[in-house]
Amino acid sequence: MFNIVLFNPQIPPNTGNIGRLCVNAGATLHIVKPIGFDISEKAVKRAGLDYWDKLDLKIYENIEEFFNSVDINRCYFATTKTNKPYFDVKFKKGDYIIFGSETKGIDEEILNKYKEKCITIPMTKEGRSLNLAVSCGIILYEAIRQNFRGTL
Repeated sequence: MFNIVLFNPQIPPNTGNIGRLCVNAGATLHIVKPIGFDISEKAVKRAGLDYWDKLDLKIYENIEEFFNSVDINRCYFATTKTNKPYFDVKFKKGDYIIFGSETKGIDEEILNKYKEKCITIPMTKEGRSLNLAVSCGIILYEAIRQNFRGTL
């Protein structure tokens, strides 16, 4: 239904939890290298529990390979560096929701190039950011809510 994209993920349990989220939501998980851990590492599989083998997973060697294989008009970049809330977007089935690494987010050059495609989760000034897996869940399920017709 939708696509979750992780640029340079660093924390295995986050990626495992996002994989589990994708399986349950009928989403494809796209991981763009470099990856900060071995994708077959026990921590990823443990966090994904018995879902990892059911995951629709695509791996890309770099950002260029990813961008060359998708329609950029279907991409949304989740970041704290914009004021446009995710719920103002009209998501369509097949859209790509892109997240950066836990430590650096999405590269500024990409965010500047696609400013109109950047979205954020509103937060108080006391918080710097949300956990990556939580952020994926919030935005993915808003996209599903907008398109839900009784079944995933």
